[in-house]
Amino acid sequence: MNTDLTGRLLIALPGIGDSRFSRSVILLCAHSPDFAMGIVLNKPMDGIRLPELFEQLDVETELGVPDTCVLDGGPVSTERGFVIHTDDVISEGATLEIDGALCMTATRDMLLMIGSSAAPRKSVLALGYSGWGAGQLEEELAANAWLVGDPDDNIVFGDEYDLKWRHALGRMGVDSGRLQVDGGSA
Repeated sequence: MNTDLTGRLLIALPGIGDSRFSRSVILLCAHSPDFAMGIVLNKPMDGIRLPELFEQLDVETELGVPDTCVLDGGPVSTERGFVIHTDDVISEGATLEIDGALCMTATRDMLLMIGSSAAPRKSVLALGYSGWGAGQLEEELAANAWLVGDPDDNIVFGDEYDLKWRHALGRMGVDSGRLQVDGGSA
């Protein structure tokens, strides 16, 4: 049985066993029997903000870009940028529709749009992504490494990074203070 989790959140549980994903909240951008890929939404990169990144990449803008953090999207392809954005801007042939409201685009064209009047209503840029091979995510879910929840604008686009994990759990009715590292099995 394979359930498509595209557009859902992965919320790391305390016993995940991989420090890179401790307290992570990941938006799954694609999920199939062969692979899964997502972007960590709550780990801002130290010392890199969007205007500085645009300057480093020599991206010319018509308008100033928002002074927001650049996210550490995950350990795969860390030199590549991925923009999660609202569905009001689509780059033909390059935008991956995640669900009815969210998209992901990984092209320089989207960076140019962010710095122009054609910018999406909301967007966030991450360097790198989180990826899983065939069956790997399903194994981690079966081992209780992740909870699966639904995104909201605060989790996807908000800037209270330290609160996103608790917020995502709270939306599911889970009190983060009551989570245990070692769970039982029936």
